[in-house]
Amino acid sequence: MALKVATAAGGAAKAVLRPALLCRPWEVLGAHEAPRRSFSPPSAKYGGRHTVTMIPGDGIGPELMLHVKSVFRHACVPVDFEEVHVSSNADEEDIRNAIMAIRRNRVALKGNIETNHNLPPSHKSRNNILRTSLDLYANVIHCKSLPGVVTRHRDVDILIVRENTEGEYSSLEHESVAGVVESLKIITKAKSLRIAEYAFKLAQETGRKKVTAVHKANIMKLGDGLFLQCCKEVAAGYPHITFENMIVDNTTMQLVSRPQQFDVMVMPNLYGNIVNNVCAGLVGGPGLVAGANYGHVYAVFETATRNTGKSIANKNIANPTATLLASCMMLDHLKLHSYATSIRKAVLASMDNENVSLPFSPRLPLPQRPGPGPTGADRPPKGLGTVPWWLPLPPRGGWCRVGSDVWA
Repeated sequence: MALKVATAAGGAAKAVLRPALLCRPWEVLGAHEAPRRSFSPPSAKYGGRHTVTMIPGDGIGPELMLHVKSVFRHACVPVDFEEVHVSSNADEEDIRNAIMAIRRNRVALKGNIETNHNLPPSHKSRNNILRTSLDLYANVIHCKSLPGVVTRHRDVDILIVRENTEGEYSSLEHESVAGVVESLKIITKAKSLRIAEYAFKLAQETGRKKVTAVHKANIMKLGDGLFLQCCKEVAAGYPHITFENMIVDNTTMQLVSRPQQFDVMVMPNLYGNIVNNVCAGLVGGPGLVAGANYGHVYAVFETATRNTGKSIANKNIANPTATLLASCMMLDHLKLHSYATSIRKAVLASMDNENVSLPFSPRLPLPQRPGPGPTGADRPPKGLGTVPWWLPLPPRGGWCRVGSDVWA
């Protein structure tokens, strides 16, 4: 079965499923409700259509953007993309052009840009330059269990809010003497209060009941201590929302043990990067989770874990679900809720469709799932049992060896 988003006579988009003669391995969408934003999106510029900056990025980014364009075209979404290419080379002209385009359009959809580790330390991460230049201070991802995706934990529903512009990602490090490197972690009261306020407002707007601040204040008493104190100060203004704090190492253990205890989580930059990846693994993998970067003026949407996936690029096996979900979050941000909803309905139908299979690891003991398990005709061919992930290819059936870097 393949996904089709049709447009009714009245202009409203609806989702249907139809048989397909040709079906790519990952013609599957995911389903996440994007947190509704309280500030106004940019108005449509030309004939009721929005112009959005598209940055394909490196690795599998360009091919994932093609899926977004295809879905938007079939759904008649009133969005036009201004495509800007950014590379990881030493020339900064392309990233300056991208920043200028986002400032012009105020909204962007991007793939991850690879950071070239062979260049000197003066060469900064293009992703980091983009976030700091546009003051995209809040990175928000929604990790939620999806229908049809068998995982070790069920009923996971976590909003993660990550401070995006300071902390260990401040790009302030130097070699004081030969063999001694000092890397500065910047924590400011203003930005800590800002991200804490954002997390509590988001919890209030989405009907959440608890906010957990993640920190390491027991060791970094000044830096993380300031962050924790700011969270407590903001929490005092929201007495109807439960507040708790948790040390980051304990947080990771609690996430893999009982993730259902978490509701909204707020944390500094580096911890957010780690927790984002852990939570993505809890619900099925990085290819199923979308992310958004919000500032007061601009918004940039991307996958949650920022993986270029170079090892599977140009093989037509990359999972576009996270990128498509990010585009749905973008549509919600633009107040195009009917289009976002229609795509999400198609997502749920696809996930519940028994003819659409998702990869799983045969080496992990998983909860029982309805329908046939990995036995008999559904078992991978003999001799391939050590491959980390398996990808059934509808409608032909059979198994495809894609390696551990597939976006599951």
